[in-house]
Amino acid sequence: MRFPIRSVLPGVVTAALLAAGTTACTYKNSGASSGGQAAPAARAAGSGADLVDGSGTKVALVPGGAHPYFQPWKTAGATAKKSYGLGSVAFDETAEWDQQKQNNLLSTLAARGYNAFGVFGVSPTDINTTFADLKSQGFPVASLGSCPAGDKDEADFCLSTDVELAAYKAAKAAIEAMGGRGTLVHLTGNNVDANTQLRIKGVTRAVRESGGKVRLLQTITDIDTDLQTAQKAVSDLMAAKGGQITGIVATAYNPAVAAADVVRTSGSKAKVIAIDDDAKILSAIKQGTVTATVVQNPVGQAEIGTWALALLQTKQCTVRDPGVEVDSGSFVVNKANVSGYDKARQAKTAQLKKQFADKILSCG
Repeated sequence: MRFPIRSVLPGVVTAALLAAGTTACTYKNSGASSGGQAAPAARAAGSGADLVDGSGTKVALVPGGAHPYFQPWKTAGATAKKSYGLGSVAFDETAEWDQQKQNNLLSTLAARGYNAFGVFGVSPTDINTTFADLKSQGFPVASLGSCPAGDKDEADFCLSTDVELAAYKAAKAAIEAMGGRGTLVHLTGNNVDANTQLRIKGVTRAVRESGGKVRLLQTITDIDTDLQTAQKAVSDLMAAKGGQITGIVATAYNPAVAAADVVRTSGSKAKVIAIDDDAKILSAIKQGTVTATVVQNPVGQAEIGTWALALLQTKQCTVRDPGVEVDSGSFVVNKANVSGYDKARQAKTAQLKKQFADKILSCG
């Protein structure tokens, strides 16, 4: 079922849009001046985008539901508000992963005057309807952290991890740690999620490239609901098949933390490749019980997404290729680089800003 947002965005949306001023924001900003206006930014190298005034821009960052992955959006949004002199940046989420409830939340935020939206859609097949209806009301929209299923994105742009590539990197790291041969298990998220299907493709590709030396024993989906669910699934797996497993690649957050815990406590020799940079996973890498993890860039998604949305909301810039998909980056972290990996992520975020300024946006 589709949940068109127009059905839950009443006339207050129009009022909210009219109430929102059209101001301007851009590539780099030193912050707001004492008079409440954003201070002029230095001209970014290679771009024509300069901040004029972002004080009328109110950006809402809206995940699909509660999940640890999105927590960096909150701090990155607050930092972006200050850096670019924006009127407001809100982080808000529903308690459940439900598209209708997310639509209702977006309606509420619009009624409160938010005029630009960065959204991780709950339903990858239905979210385009939500995006299209937000756009029809005059709001710029970014698909952050996940792109819609299929070949079309009704948002202005998608800034997300190339999840197939990230899963491929993780599986290649697992296979290398396994010595190029053995039996691999893939732990991942919701089977109906388009991202999960892409991750499965990435792992399958890496296994195929082993030329038969690595066998994919099992792909276990639908275990990223919470840590307890993931821990039970991994414990059951190790009890039933632990003796066969030489490598585990986890491409969803809760299964990754669960795999790190269960392998450590069970004494298994299986090589574990995790995802994201939970403190337990980083600690396990330092201790040697987890071989590596593939970290993503949620901070970059929120920072660059908020900045680009402000440029669109002020009408200072447009997107050259509406619906364009941009990889926010993924990075293999192991014992050798666990202490300084965030420098690579920060460099990627800086590169993303230049990429948007030079190639994604057209600014007058």
